Amino acid sequence: MHKTAMSQTSDSNKLLMPISEQDHIQGVIEASVVLVEYGYYQCPSCREVYRMIQAIQQQIPLRFVFRHFPQIHLHPQAQKASEAAESAAAQNKFWQMHNILFEHQSALNDGYLLEYASAIELDINRFLRDMTDHVHAERVTQDMQGGIQSGVSSTPALFVNKIRYRDAWDTERLLAAILD
Repeated sequence: MHKTAMSQTSDSNKLLMPISEQDHIQGVIEASVVLVEYGYYQCPSCREVYRMIQAIQQQIPLRFVFRHFPQIHLHPQAQKASEAAESAAAQNKFWQMHNILFEHQSALNDGYLLEYASAIELDINRFLRDMTDHVHAERVTQDMQGGIQSGVSSTPALFVNKIRYRDAWDTERLLAAILD
């Protein structure tokens, strides 16, 4: 079934926003597979995908890109958490904050975000200024607009080598699609 799901190529199944220097990229540059996720930190399904991707990264070389797609109508802390990740990115610690936010997704209010910023040794004054002034809100919005252009309306949304993954959310099926 996953071959059919992966081979559909209407525009709603293609990643239309090219990967750029602005993206948060993890893994080897020369990897034959690029996995792009649109997600957010309060999304329970995104947390499961986060764990699946971690497991897959242990097995194969993969280039992984995370893009924000906070669903604030479902989770009121989603936007702030995405902005906190971007604030950490401005201090070269995106992936550290990314991991903490997924591991503690039920605790994302301001006090906890400050605690996480401190735990990864961010410049706290800069972090507070960024968060108060919503310095990185536009960056989050740009990710969302790119997702919408690519047909994303809910999370998690994955693209394997620019083609939308629409099969079951389990590690074996996702790994099979990646290796296909």
